[in-house]
Amino acid sequence: MSGLLALLDDVAGIAKVAAASVDDVAAAAGKAGAKTAGVIIDDAAVTPKYLQGFAPARELPIIWRITRGSLFNKLILLMPVAMLLANFAPWAITPLLMLGGSYLCFEGAEKIFHVLFPHASHAIDEDMSIKDPGHLEEQKIRGAIKTDFILSAEIMTIALAAIEAPNVWMQAATLAVVAIGVTVAVYGSVALIVKMDDVGLFLAENARTGLGRGLGRGLVKFMPVLMKILSVVGTAAMLWVGGSIIIHGLEVLGFGWLGHHIHDWAYAVGHAVPEGWMGFAEWTAKAAMDGVFGLALGLLLIPVATKVIGPVAGKLSGSFASKR
Repeated sequence: MSGLLALLDDVAGIAKVAAASVDDVAAAAGKAGAKTAGVIIDDAAVTPKYLQGFAPARELPIIWRITRGSLFNKLILLMPVAMLLANFAPWAITPLLMLGGSYLCFEGAEKIFHVLFPHASHAIDEDMSIKDPGHLEEQKIRGAIKTDFILSAEIMTIALAAIEAPNVWMQAATLAVVAIGVTVAVYGSVALIVKMDDVGLFLAENARTGLGRGLGRGLVKFMPVLMKILSVVGTAAMLWVGGSIIIHGLEVLGFGWLGHHIHDWAYAVGHAVPEGWMGFAEWTAKAAMDGVFGLALGLLLIPVATKVIGPVAGKLSGSFASKR
């Protein structure tokens, strides 16, 4: 009997350790996931554009396929690479973060540049030339998954840099939880957003009360406004996150001049307002300065990306396709 009690005591001890590990993974995943907020907002803002022009019945199946592609990107392609880097080449994480931050700055600046100086979109022209809906759907899904791969790489790298785990297994578990949680949050939100106008239309036509029908009409009218708000917030988040990543990376590499000055300026702003608003004002000032730096860097990167990197990548991908 004493042996059985000892065994049960050991099992209870193991259960406590396992429960503590689960709590540690959840806490670490929450902390790491919070660091990726800017990229998540942009991902949620970007994805609905891939659903434009499709019948409502095809929206959720398309989102589901993109979600599966996103999980494949994060868990099968990116997570093993991230773990190898963290354990065998940790010095490479900061440069990779800065590369991803530069991409975010470029994307955010390019969106603002396109609004200020509209120009023709080759992607739209290609879509208009495709007559087969099935082929167009496949092309849109591939494009969305390709875009997701870039954003997922940034999410996984940011999360990896924020994870403080005692061993490789805890690190892997935390990264997996972040990957799944972020994907569910992004594409669950996208599903709600793209179907909300359908819900509004249904209420407007079928609700039994005037209040319900009015709510439905309000939803239909509000959805375009919401999409514009998401676009603006997503662009601002990209510039803020991208700029802050570059500035922090420069500090890690020993070039902390700009980061120190931004910290001092933000500190001065925070202490120029009433005490109750001090923290908020300091954070807002720092985020704004990070965003302005991100915008400036992104504008500088536009000609580099469009005139040098884009054509070179196109030639390389064309050469690869011709050899296959």
